[in-house]
Amino acid sequence: MKKLMLCIGVCFMMMPHGKVNAGNGIENTVISLTAEQRAEGIYNSIDFGENAKPSLDVFSKAYHGYSNLRDAGKLNADKDIITICDMSLSANANRMWIIDLRERKVLLNTYVAHGQGSGDEFANKFSNKMNSHQSSLGFYVTGNTYNGEHGNSLYLYGMDKGYNDLAYERNIVVHGADYVNTGYINNNQRLGRSWGCPAVSSKLSDKVIGMIKDSTCLFIYYPQAKYLQSSVWLNKPITVENEFDKLAMAGKKAKPEIIYEYGPYAKSLMKDLPQLRLPLF
Repeated sequence: MKKLMLCIGVCFMMMPHGKVNAGNGIENTVISLTAEQRAEGIYNSIDFGENAKPSLDVFSKAYHGYSNLRDAGKLNADKDIITICDMSLSANANRMWIIDLRERKVLLNTYVAHGQGSGDEFANKFSNKMNSHQSSLGFYVTGNTYNGEHGNSLYLYGMDKGYNDLAYERNIVVHGADYVNTGYINNNQRLGRSWGCPAVSSKLSDKVIGMIKDSTCLFIYYPQAKYLQSSVWLNKPITVENEFDKLAMAGKKAKPEIIYEYGPYAKSLMKDLPQLRLPLF
C-alpha cells in the first residue's frame, strides 16, 4: 500500500513544462510565444533559396493579418498561401513574394506594378477612390478568375474598410502586363505602372494566378502610419490555435509531441524512469 501511495504521489508531481518537440530535436515553450515570435519562427524556417527576403517586419505584419483572416474563416483552409507586395521598395526590385506557409518555401519572387497615381519608381500615394489610378493598401482575399481586357485575370476583394474595400468596384485585379519585365526597366529606368492593379509579367501571370486564386491572402504593404494603426486585421490579437499554432514553430511536416517531465522531487525518487512522451495528435 505504501508503494502504491508513493507511485500515486509521484504521478501527481509530474508537472508539464509546456514544451513542444517539433521532431527536429528543438523544444519550444510555445505558450509564452508572442505573435511576433511566432511570425519570426516561421520566417526563419522558410526556404527563400536564392530569392531576396522580405523584411521580417513586413512578413510579421503580413502573417498577423493572414492569421486573423484565416481565423475569421475568410481563407481557403486547403491553401496556406500568402502573397506579399512590399510597395515601400523600388518598382525595379522583385517585391512580390508568394509563400507556401505549409511547405515553408517561396513559390515565386518577382516584379509587381503599382498604380500610375501612386508614384514613379517608388510608390508613395495610395487611395481607395474610383478613377484615382492609385494602388490600395491592405489585405485582400483572392477570388475567381475571368478572361478580361488583359486576358486571364484574378478578382480581388479588399478586406480593409476605407483602404481597399472598393477594389472590386474599381476593377483592381491581378493581371499580366507587357510593361512588367526587365526589358521595360532597361528602356525606361523603371517598371511600368498600372491603373491601380498589382500587375505582374504577362509571361508569369497564368502561373501567379494559378498559385494564389481561390481565397488566399494578398497583402499590399507600405509604412503609412494611419493604415498601420487602424487596420483591424493588423491590430486584432491573434488567436492561439489549440495545437499551439502548428504553423509557427513546428518543423516541416513534423508531428509535434508534448513532453512531460518529472519534477525535482519525483526525479530523486524515480531516477531510472524515462520521460513520458504523449503524441499531440
